[in-house]
Amino acid sequence: MKTLIIYAHPEPRSLTGSLKDLAVSTLQDAGHDVQVSDLYAMNWKSAVDAADFGPDTDSPLRIIRASGRAFDTGTLTPDVRAEQEKLLWADMIIFQFPLWWYTMPAILKGWVDRVFSFHFGYGVGPHNDVQYGERFGEGTLAGRRAMLAVTAGGPESHYSERGINGPIDDLLFPIQHGILYYPGLEVLPPFVLYGTDRMTDEQYPDAAKAWTHRLLTLDSTAPIAFRRQNFGDYEIPSLQLKDGLEPTGRTGFGLHVN
Repeated sequence: MKTLIIYAHPEPRSLTGSLKDLAVSTLQDAGHDVQVSDLYAMNWKSAVDAADFGPDTDSPLRIIRASGRAFDTGTLTPDVRAEQEKLLWADMIIFQFPLWWYTMPAILKGWVDRVFSFHFGYGVGPHNDVQYGERFGEGTLAGRRAMLAVTAGGPESHYSERGINGPIDDLLFPIQHGILYYPGLEVLPPFVLYGTDRMTDEQYPDAAKAWTHRLLTLDSTAPIAFRRQNFGDYEIPSLQLKDGLEPTGRTGFGLHVN
């Protein structure tokens, strides 16, 4: 298997850094080809601007149109094109990061903003009365798998159904469904370590053992059963879940898991 790790932490000696290193060695020992995009080490440019789209960018800047034109003509910047090529190379993509302010670090969001360009990450496929683009189960990255590997400072109870931070599945839904599933990636359940701000050296071996187990079972882990957009569950073009398909007692984000 070819695995790409998108890693976002500024300190190589952090827990997240140690888990990234463990992922690389574990997967390579298991026969995987592994590439790592270490965003801080790469000094990744986070902000989208006109410089991303080549010398012929329109003024005033229209991001979507400029992004699509640059993708179509091969004039996206070399750093963006390199990351897109890595995504197309990979069978499995692991996003490894600490949970900061209930979401991913800004540098990783900036990677998404720039790499998931128009005509690559979105704006793919026909839009008509029976299909609203190739997305949510279809798209450029279909046939590949992805997983979040997240460290959270607070204890697990804070991220439970009644926890003050909200359920972890709800916090991660915009990433897992809205960013990864949108362009076609099958999304495995996340690997989350809680209480990492207070994790001791004595506790690390258990965390490493759990992470190693997840890495060695990537092939056999079933993806989250997100509903596919164009396969009968949603009205087109309103994209509302059809009446009668909602599970009893389930609302909100949970409606979109079959």
